[in-house]
Amino acid sequence: MRLDEERRTLVAAVRGGSFGGGVGGGPHGGGLGLGGPAVPGSGGWPDAASLVETEVRELVRRRSLDPVREPALVRRLVDDVLADYEDRALTSDLPPVGDRELVGRIVYDAVAGFGPLQRHLDDPTVEEIWINEPGRVFVARHGRSELTTTILTADQVQDLVERMLKSSGRRVDLSTPFVDAMLPDGSRLHVVIPDVTRLHWSVNIRKFVLSAASLDELVAMGTLPLAAAAFLEAAVVAGLNVIVAGGTQAGKTTMLNCLGSAIPARERVISCEEVFELRLRTPDWVAMQTRQANLEGTGEIRLRRLIKEALRMRPDRLLVGEVRQEEALDLLIALNSGLPGMCSLHANSAREAVTKLCTLPLLAGENVSHNFVVPTVAASVDLVVHLIKDGHGRRRVTEIVALPGRAEGDVIEVAQIFRSLGDTLVRAEGYPPHPERFARVGYDLAALLAPPDRSWPEIAVDR
Repeated sequence: MRLDEERRTLVAAVRGGSFGGGVGGGPHGGGLGLGGPAVPGSGGWPDAASLVETEVRELVRRRSLDPVREPALVRRLVDDVLADYEDRALTSDLPPVGDRELVGRIVYDAVAGFGPLQRHLDDPTVEEIWINEPGRVFVARHGRSELTTTILTADQVQDLVERMLKSSGRRVDLSTPFVDAMLPDGSRLHVVIPDVTRLHWSVNIRKFVLSAASLDELVAMGTLPLAAAAFLEAAVVAGLNVIVAGGTQAGKTTMLNCLGSAIPARERVISCEEVFELRLRTPDWVAMQTRQANLEGTGEIRLRRLIKEALRMRPDRLLVGEVRQEEALDLLIALNSGLPGMCSLHANSAREAVTKLCTLPLLAGENVSHNFVVPTVAASVDLVVHLIKDGHGRRRVTEIVALPGRAEGDVIEVAQIFRSLGDTLVRAEGYPPHPERFARVGYDLAALLAPPDRSWPEIAVDR
């Protein structure tokens, strides 16, 4: 059906307020974030953007369009409806459009995007978005937070969350007041609702901003020096087990991605995460994520299960997005089986990351003791890379330590390979374990970790 043939029905429906939610703001209760649908002095008549949105939504429904899967068709539909509306506005009492580009963007974001939040999602400088209450929407840029001018209503927040969760198949309700999910663009969504929170829904959207995809790019950004990057690349190629540690937003996932880029292309990689965040370039890669329980309380798949299943999938390398609980035991068992792996971990320092790895497996059961865990950590973990986000919002590596494999009592020996000197990462005195693995893949470890007064050689490796 042509647009002009549908127009008369739509106009009549708009004037009669027969569409869901009325003419004020479309079916989502005014979800444009324009400060209310009425035009001053119009006696409550909706503004142009609300009317155009209502017409677009009805046409989307009638034509059975999927705004998520067919954004180009919705974009064209918005342009057609807007052009048709402008023609009608010239000869009727319809409110004028004004800024056509702005209205078109608002309508498209409301129908095919996430309404007032879409402009922040589209902004490449925004790293994270969070809502403490409907009238307080924050974003983070370059590691620093700022309050935005975006004003929502409680209904809009709930509607936006429902739309964000639609593609993930996950839910949030009184029985499941927390949810962790992934948006279609790869951003990570976390929601907490009352009565876990005091009054309002708490929403966090951590955008997947891949600021670096390789260790070379991290060097260019100043996250670590060339010498440390060359060593880490060699360690990954040699098959050492690496733990990436740091605080929230320190850049752990980005570092894990960059380390993953150094994995030889011939290797089969299996990754396990709570929510998909890793983006690897290797051609032979299978990514798995956890799953929440269904309405009957069954069907949950936890990270422990994924790690166990990964071992049945012929992996050459195992990556675990983040270790928080008892799944640390399954990770250690996998690393102790001769399977090279990497994971991320929240910790204040490299030493505390080692201590945490010795503690988390104890959550798996009373039969797991320090007598088993401590020597297993010492034997299974080879390197710990620690990152921070400093007061200026910059992410950088503060230390790289090695575990030589020795433990005395409950204390595991560590050796610093790189340490911080002011804001600079410099060579320390330590050496990594398994020098034979470096030699096996063509690296001269002594030259790679040459003292600061020697030049860093260019080392070619056949992968």
